[in-house]
Amino acid sequence: MRLSRYFLPVLRETPAEAQIASHRLMLRAGMIKQQQAGIYSWLPLGFRVLKNIERIVHEEQQRAGHIPLLMPTLQPAELWRESGRYDAYGPEMLRIRDRQDRDMLFGPTNEEMITDIFRSHVSSYKDLPLTLYHIQWKFRDEMRPRFGVMRGREFLMKDGYNFDVTKEDALHAYNRHMVSYLRTYERMGLTAIPMRADSGPIGGDDTHEFLVLAETGESEVFYDDRVTNRELGKRDIDYDDRAQVAAVCEEFTQLYARTDETHDSGIWEAEVPEEHRKVGRGIEVGQIFYFGTKYSEPMGATVQTADGATVPVHMGSHGIGVSRLVGAIIEASHDDRGIIWPEGVTPFHCGIVNLRQGDAETDAACEALYRDLQGKGLDPLYDDRDARAGEKFATMDLIGLPWRITVGPRGLKEGKVELTSRRTGDSEELTPAQAVERVAGIYAGR
Repeated sequence: MRLSRYFLPVLRETPAEAQIASHRLMLRAGMIKQQQAGIYSWLPLGFRVLKNIERIVHEEQQRAGHIPLLMPTLQPAELWRESGRYDAYGPEMLRIRDRQDRDMLFGPTNEEMITDIFRSHVSSYKDLPLTLYHIQWKFRDEMRPRFGVMRGREFLMKDGYNFDVTKEDALHAYNRHMVSYLRTYERMGLTAIPMRADSGPIGGDDTHEFLVLAETGESEVFYDDRVTNRELGKRDIDYDDRAQVAAVCEEFTQLYARTDETHDSGIWEAEVPEEHRKVGRGIEVGQIFYFGTKYSEPMGATVQTADGATVPVHMGSHGIGVSRLVGAIIEASHDDRGIIWPEGVTPFHCGIVNLRQGDAETDAACEALYRDLQGKGLDPLYDDRDARAGEKFATMDLIGLPWRITVGPRGLKEGKVELTSRRTGDSEELTPAQAVERVAGIYAGR
């Protein structure tokens, strides 16, 4: 990708409607364009980040044994009437009628539709356990959409649904999702804390939200600050090993961490040492639920057990806000110059800045770097514009690529280019070959 040919409509001024850092920076960096309140077009740079996040979610879901499919955005109202949620859900659900005067809705979630798919094709315990998921656009008609993609009306979400014979089996699915989510967020450079939460319109007794700590978060959170030191890391997880998975969940949930809806001041004061009590704000980036037979009973989703009995399946649903994560990552990783992308989600692996465009030697060196990085399976963004160095550096800082290789005549006289970390600002002079190997090594195994 060359900036002279790329579509990157960066803005010099911050739009007046942007109230938080992620919204300001996404607009300024040319990642999104608002079409109307809470609805955005994803421009090329933003779309690349969105697809990287989606890829990580897919990889970790399938690592945990979950099976992808794709359900439609429009749903028949009859399914929601079966579950009893059509009238109960509220005005956030967009209700429409087609030309045949049939009631339909733009899905805010998919519990009813996935239950209908299940009951149409599964009737025996031998086909369980089963977890199906998809990543799809949703619509919720927020009364006051704000904060850019953090609280929009149209959003991209991963939602998954488990089907199990018993509550014990379903709670293992719950734990499996918790562990897979922890790994997912860590790969994105985030510390997402699982917090006991309220189930809301989804229903059920067991639920955790995953929250990223940020001053701009909408939820007030109460937590033991030692929970922020927990890391899953690269440990090997056998998702079929119930004891191992349950132990990881216990490790990450034993310390107090709750949203304001479930906060218990008595437990808080009794169990958390005063020096570790922290109150802050968090951005919700996912939630997992176990709700038993809430949908399977009214909708007739049953299986025959080994002894011939017919029982409703136990279910749960599990969501990750894919588009919301773009904003959450920026909120957690930016400075006054712009975004700082973690390597796992960056739109380009590094930037190449040519300090003297048109100079034969620097042009040739940049072209060689561009070609060699691509040869390593990396995507560099080459700023080959005829622009001042300050403008090029400002653009790279704004869009937040983790690494930048700067090429200029002075350095090339000594056979060197400059490799700079966006996060720390540290630079080192390397030969072009060394710079390529260093960047390739950073991304190896990701």
